[in-house]
Formats: sequence, structure tokens, C-alpha cells
Amino acid sequence: MDAVLRAAAMYLVLMVLFKIAGRRSLADLTTFDFVLLLIIGEATQQALLGDDFSVTNSILIIATLIAIDVGFSQAKQRSKRLAKFLDGGPTIIVENGQPLTARMKEARVTEADIMETARSGQGIVDMAKIRYAIIERNGSISIIPSE
Repeated sequence: MDAVLRAAAMYLVLMVLFKIAGRRSLADLTTFDFVLLLIIGEATQQALLGDDFSVTNSILIIATLIAIDVGFSQAKQRSKRLAKFLDGGPTIIVENGQPLTARMKEARVTEADIMETARSGQGIVDMAKIRYAIIERNGSISIIPSE
């Protein structure tokens, strides 16, 4: 039972910490982000397993984490408010070629990040040609060009 409680606690703590850290697309991971994720994974593994490295304990922890994830998924389907709280929603960061700096700062996105996405996805090289730039729930940036 100790492993189940540790798994549930770690799941919730990591959810809160990553919610505080903000959205970021896996495609946008820097070397620093990758190293940080590796370290977090190692620290999490130690916290989850404790002194019990048995296969049974590992299976119990994995089953607990999957059950929690499935439970949250089902709860999010039933409650749009919970889904919005856990996953967030899309955020407009450029409107009619004008960067919305307060929202960009909150999302920790720079104009260079937006322009990189605009160039690679749409071939846009000028901010004025972006009608909307939107940070999606998964952390990716969508660009809608001006007509």
C-alpha cells in the first residue's frame, strides 16, 4: 500500500509542478529541458520505488500511475472546468501582427520563438503577416497568417 500512496503523491506533485512550470511542446525542448527531464525521472524513480526494487512493486506503481491517469482522463471528459484547469486552453499571443507581450511573458515565449514557428510552418518572415499566433494546450504554437 505504501507504493500506491507514493505513486499517487508523486503523480500529483509532478502535475502541480509542471502546471506551474507552464506549457512547452516536446518539439521545443532545449538541451537544458532534456537534462532536467532526465534528472526528474531519476529522482521520481527513487521516490516511487523506495527500498523495494522488486518486479511486483514496479508493476504496482505502474498500474497505480495508469489508473490515476485514466481516472483523470475520465473526469476531464465529464467536467469541462476540470479539463480546462488541468490542460489549460489555447492562448492568443499575437493578434493582427501585434505581439501580446503580457501573455507572451506569462507563457515564457519570445518573438523569436513565434517567428521560428512562423518561418518553419508557414514561410512567414514578418510579424505583421501573422493574423494570430496561438499557444495550444500541448504547448505548440499555431500560426494563422493574414489574408
